[in-house]
Amino acid sequence: MDFAKIVLEHVSKIPCGKVLTYKELASATGRPRAYRAVGNALHHNPRPLEVPCHRVIKSDGRVGGYIYGSKKKIGLLRQEGIKIEHGRIRNFTK
Repeated sequence: MDFAKIVLEHVSKIPCGKVLTYKELASATGRPRAYRAVGNALHHNPRPLEVPCHRVIKSDGRVGGYIYGSKKKIGLLRQEGIKIEHGRIRNFTK
């Protein structure tokens, strides 16, 4: 299976109201240093409404990019109950 499919498979398992970092997702695929490749795979997500790539954030708690824009990503995360202040997940610790 190619890397992008593995990434999307893992992302599809992130529950509503939860987030993972690009780095955590890379580790889950067995390639812990491939966090930029994770971002690239998500950027090319062919089913962004079905595979919730908006639940993947940066390691410092910032929301990061999204195919429909960061404002849409923030809106989706807030709808799921995630608190965001100034573009960061509130009380984010890793």
